[in-house]
This record gives sequence, C-alpha cells and structure tokens, in this order.
Amino acid sequence: MPGSGKSEAMEVGKARGHPVVRMGDLIWEEVERQGLPRDAKHVGQVANAMRESHGKDVWAQRTAERVRKVAAGHKLVLIDGIRNIEEVHTLRAELGHDFLLVAIHTDPSHRFERMIQRGRADDAKDVDGLKARDEREMTWGIARTIALADEMLVNDATLDVFRSRVTVLLDRISKLA
Repeated sequence: MPGSGKSEAMEVGKARGHPVVRMGDLIWEEVERQGLPRDAKHVGQVANAMRESHGKDVWAQRTAERVRKVAAGHKLVLIDGIRNIEEVHTLRAELGHDFLLVAIHTDPSHRFERMIQRGRADDAKDVDGLKARDEREMTWGIARTIALADEMLVNDATLDVFRSRVTVLLDRISKLA
C-alpha cells in the first residue's frame, strides 16, 4: 500500500547493488507524456485509464520490458509497485518462475505520517485522501496480491529495524537466485 516502505526497501536494494524498476515511474512518464500535472488526481486517472484501455497488466508489460533492459549482469532485479494479480501473472510469464512477490505491511496511520513527511506530489494530503487512494488501489486488486505474496515484510518498528529486515530478506533471496 502507499507509504508502506516500498521505496525505502528499494533504497536498501540499490545500496546492495540491485537494479530497481519502479512501476510508478512508468506511470509518471505516461502522465508527463500526456502533458498532465504529476499530482495524485492525474496519476490515478492515468493509471486507471491505461488499465481499462490496455488491460490490468499494462504496467507489468512495460515493467518487464524495463527489467530486461537493466537485468544484464545482475542476479536480482527489484520491482516496486505491483498492484494486482494480473500484473503478477504477467511478470511471472515474462520473467520466469524465479519471480518472487514480496508484500510490505504497515498500518494506515504510519503510512499517512510517512506520506506527509516525504511530501511527494502524488501523495495524499490528508487522511481522506489516503483513504480514497487506498480504496482506488483496492479496486485494482491489491488486497488479493498482498494476500498471495510469497514473502511478507512487516514495517512496524524503526527505520533501522526495517532496513535490517530488508537486508536479511535480500540476502536470503540472493542465495536462491
């Protein structure tokens, strides 16, 4: 879910030399290509419209292309931002059965605090905005995706504890790759 710690987990991965493909960046690129402001309203509208016109896995298709571009010489590529089971199926089909889905859980109050602190243009500005964004992402099927994750990281402690949890998971996954 938004504000759960995905970006922080990706930073840990980057620091360990793993390339990261952020699905949200692909949506932002599309928003900019369409000449729209990169705010919560337009990012959500574009993400929805593309899913409606090109299929629920449109962002996974674009992500798989980007992953193939950055994967050379790396045992592990991290993907940030999977939202539905169709995306999972596409990524598994495109990238192989070594694909591992990791969910990060953080309670809504902590997620909101983090979103306010980071201040991204597409983040909710109030609790109602977070609820609306959560509800929109629920319509995409994110709850089912989280429930079917291969691994679950809980982000309920300090930043250092969370980074340590991510490091342990990445070390374990790297040994499998």
